Amino acid sequence: MSQGATLAVDVGGTFTDAVVSTTDGLFTGKRPTTPADQSVGVIAAAAEAMENADVQPAEIATFLHGMTVTTNAMLEGAFARTAFFATQGFVDIEQLGRQNRADLYRLCAQGPRPIVSSDLRFGVRERCGPEGVVSALDESSVERACARCAAAEIESIAVCLLFSFRYPEHELRVREIIARELPHVHVSLSHEVVGTFREYERAATTIADAALSPLLADYLGVLSERVVQIGLPQPQVMLSNGGTADAELAARNAASTVLSGPAGGAIGAALSASRRGAPRAIGFDMGGTSTDVCVVDDGAVRTAENHAIGARPIALPTLDIGTVGAGGGSIAWRDDGGAMRVGPHSAGADPGPACYGQGGRRPTVTDANLLLGYLDTNSALAGGLELDHEAAERAIGALAHSLKLDVHETAAGIIEIANLEMQGQVAAMTVARGVDPREYALVAFGGAGPMHGAAIADSLGIERVICPAACGVLSAVGMAAAGSRRDHSLSIVRALDELDQLQVERVIEQLADRGAEELRRPLDALQTRVVHSVRYRGQGFELAVESDFEQLERAFHDAHHDRFGFMDQAAEVELVTVRVSVETVGTTPSTATVAPSSTHENRSAWFNGQWRSTQVYRGAFAQSVPIDGPTILELDQATVVVPPCWSAQQFVDGDVVLVRAPGGGEDR
Repeated sequence: MSQGATLAVDVGGTFTDAVVSTTDGLFTGKRPTTPADQSVGVIAAAAEAMENADVQPAEIATFLHGMTVTTNAMLEGAFARTAFFATQGFVDIEQLGRQNRADLYRLCAQGPRPIVSSDLRFGVRERCGPEGVVSALDESSVERACARCAAAEIESIAVCLLFSFRYPEHELRVREIIARELPHVHVSLSHEVVGTFREYERAATTIADAALSPLLADYLGVLSERVVQIGLPQPQVMLSNGGTADAELAARNAASTVLSGPAGGAIGAALSASRRGAPRAIGFDMGGTSTDVCVVDDGAVRTAENHAIGARPIALPTLDIGTVGAGGGSIAWRDDGGAMRVGPHSAGADPGPACYGQGGRRPTVTDANLLLGYLDTNSALAGGLELDHEAAERAIGALAHSLKLDVHETAAGIIEIANLEMQGQVAAMTVARGVDPREYALVAFGGAGPMHGAAIADSLGIERVICPAACGVLSAVGMAAAGSRRDHSLSIVRALDELDQLQVERVIEQLADRGAEELRRPLDALQTRVVHSVRYRGQGFELAVESDFEQLERAFHDAHHDRFGFMDQAAEVELVTVRVSVETVGTTPSTATVAPSSTHENRSAWFNGQWRSTQVYRGAFAQSVPIDGPTILELDQATVVVPPCWSAQQFVDGDVVLVRAPGGGEDR
């Protein structure tokens, strides 16, 4: 084997997936995630994939990695000990927030607890305004704050000064003082992390970046040591924007990795949809802990200018991915009112669902799938796991007893509730945004996606479901296809008629040069994308517009009309922010021809409230003639459930496409 293979590893809540892409095809590995130290599972999955590919570590040219270190920390509130330096009088901005309520009539509902406690917020005597410096920086105020941070054993400091996005000199000087007084403390500056106006979002994102960066640096440091020991190259880390960056850069900008794993899946969904001739698609990634949903238009995943993790804003460009706490490991339970609920708590990788036989006793979606016949005790699982039917029946039986239901009725209820949760997330990403899901294909992937894909599609009127050949490891496949990318923004907040083209072009050039420098590539070797955030003066929100400056006003009017049904050509148009992305072009992993190797049998499975004789294919069947449901396809990467009134066809590259019969399918 010649050098040049690509290794990609994605850490999920339950399993860690790996792929090795060579000229001979795509080879996979899957091992249980190791929550205490994710790098252990990463190395194990990588070793399995390399063994299957007959590739040695020295033959790996590129190692790409997506992980959940920062995501988990955000959700669990496990942060580095962090201090906050702000302009005097504005130190409580993270706690004050926007005063928005998720539930308008729950006056006592609390938002997320501030990352930085009140005793670690320090006011810096300085002030800049829209036109420049109002009060010079009092360096002694920074020195006093540093002394208190030293006594408090601070690990990281977030700095967010007013108008630093336009006048960054004070923040830069604050960093110099911190470096002198506290040389081993990480520092995040708001104008570098975000670079845009709106103090709360800028401060919250900078604080998150500071609180996460030491944790990510520690993890990547351990992983880097492990890969050196076995001869692998240093990892390129998957970012939330769909690009990658080297480990050192990612560790310094941890807030850009909070959607690291899901971003790979979104790219993989777009690739799979394009391969099957579906430029418009909905990515449906159902793993063990959660389900991620994205929308693909014209072959590209939709993007968002900001995101929220655990109700904490991250004001950075991301792939537009929605997440719901429903997955194969989601736990079913009885609430205080006697109703059955599913999720958001998950059995995770340890102990996992009861049927994994690793000590789990609480019923999960996977246990329900086993009892209803969609899975079988002979179904092969990663890591040599074997399914235990009796353990699943005991777990669900205990819940059924508390609900006074039959065990199989309870299992069917678990699946129905989980499906409703996931259907709601798909609707939130489509119907609620004016997108008709019936015009899209559903790309079902993740360990459990193909089992539930047809039911989700049927509930939304979607007629085509694509189950990629590598659906069980598609997030890793997407990472293998990603190029390096950096995004930088600058808020201008000026009326268009007050700006000239040269001013804007200079800003674009500066941001592009900064990204190219971070990627260590010449700018002419990178693809550059420019997005302008524009609004009518007085509006509190902006629209993202891709256009050259000369046509920007006209393009904004058109975009506003498309989104809201009207335009106001007499109103003053304001350029708020310029966002510049520079990236390398990724490579599409190769695919191999699948040879038919299936065995055929029948077993009973639960459809439409009753047991039905169901044909089961194990292995690749690659038949040119579609197979009608009810059918279960036990493929190498996942189990595909084909309900009645649906049919399945497998293509020579291994992809399976489900098509709904005219007149609609049926619920399970």
